[in-house]
Amino acid sequence: MPRTLSASDMVTPGSLGPPPSEPTDGEQAGQPLLDGALSSASLDTLIQHLVPTTDYYPEKAYIFTFLLSSRLFIEPQELLARVCHLCIEQQQLDKPVLDKARVRKFGPKLLQLLAEWTETFPRDFQEESTIGHLKDVVGRIAPCDEAYRKRMHQLLQALRQKLAALGQGPENLLGTNKPVSYRTKPPASIHRELLGICSDPYMLAQQLTHVELEQLRHIGPEEFVQAFVNKDPLASTKPRFSDKTNNLEAYVKWFNRLCYLVATEICMPAKKKQRAQVIEFFIDVARECFNIGNFNSLMAIISGMNMSPVSRLKKTWAKVKTAKFFILEHQMDPTGNFCNYRAALRGAAHRSLTAHSSQEKIVIPFFSLLIKDIYFLNEGCANRLPNGHVNFEKFLELAKQVGEFITWKQVECPFEQDLSITHYLHTAPIFSEDGLYLASYESESPENQTEKERWKSLRSSILGKT
Repeated sequence: MPRTLSASDMVTPGSLGPPPSEPTDGEQAGQPLLDGALSSASLDTLIQHLVPTTDYYPEKAYIFTFLLSSRLFIEPQELLARVCHLCIEQQQLDKPVLDKARVRKFGPKLLQLLAEWTETFPRDFQEESTIGHLKDVVGRIAPCDEAYRKRMHQLLQALRQKLAALGQGPENLLGTNKPVSYRTKPPASIHRELLGICSDPYMLAQQLTHVELEQLRHIGPEEFVQAFVNKDPLASTKPRFSDKTNNLEAYVKWFNRLCYLVATEICMPAKKKQRAQVIEFFIDVARECFNIGNFNSLMAIISGMNMSPVSRLKKTWAKVKTAKFFILEHQMDPTGNFCNYRAALRGAAHRSLTAHSSQEKIVIPFFSLLIKDIYFLNEGCANRLPNGHVNFEKFLELAKQVGEFITWKQVECPFEQDLSITHYLHTAPIFSEDGLYLASYESESPENQTEKERWKSLRSSILGKT
């Protein structure tokens, strides 16, 4: 019989030592930032290092790190305006006569920076004013080479397509079909069970992977920063991020829904033989998820089977072959800050890097733990040092974690989608927590006084019985 995990079991924060002493701004200026030398700098210095020149272009890793973390200190729209202003000022793009040779060395670098920015952080360009900044700065270099204007048109077209695709968020994938919560067992005539739609564990694991990757596709890297934003005391305007983590929150809700769906499917059958069959089915599904590299669905299934209304079904579990389940529980054991899972995740990540097939590229991490890792990184280190410098070393580590996740979420799902299965996963009614307990007590009678009192209370509040 499974054990129930407490909230305190879920994660242990790692230790984060203080950053080494930083060089002065003067020492940093004009030097590549990712050669192992930089640990901190002023915000102005970091912005300057983002700006390309005729003979300098920032490293790709620096661009991602700074664009990801800068929103803690300055709004993306304001950052773009400052970058464009510096480009115009430094390259003298406001002069009546431009130095064409100079612009032709600078132009491709500017367009490359804008392309990387719009591709990785497209939501930074949702406001029309940001598009205006792009058109203005590129319009200044276009007279030197019409190819610049054409490239800008292509960039804006790709940006609009990306924003349109992101606008169809995960909450809209199934139109108006809304799941409902059962509080009591429905009549058999209206209830459909998952095993009646999909009895193949490998097929269900594939469809779960479809849902996971579709949900992940909408999460932008900036949401990881915005989820744990601390208001910057030195910022002139304080960013407001309350409405900018919708996709991240939708993914967490999907995990919770899958937990409750698993518990509902187990508690629904009237006979313990059928309940045991459902449990063994989900154990096989979880094992297939592990083999695929879908650790998020794996953990949701294990969590669903560990919910108290399910774990208390002793007579049901007595009929289950639990050896495979205990192996999976061991893999996701929270002991040692999930050391077993982290080893399995590293193995899946290595397989993805050396993949010989699209299926081997799949890595879907246990998302709640990823969020907690980022949370503890954020809480363990200050955004700014006492001298007011940005703690860039912290954000290099943040970018490393988020960047790896972004690589994983971009993998195309290699499995053919079965809409009937994915539709069921999204819309099948699930028990509320009280409904789960009531169904559990109806399946196997309360064993102690606490359970009896709870059952009596639920029968009274839900069924109107005493």
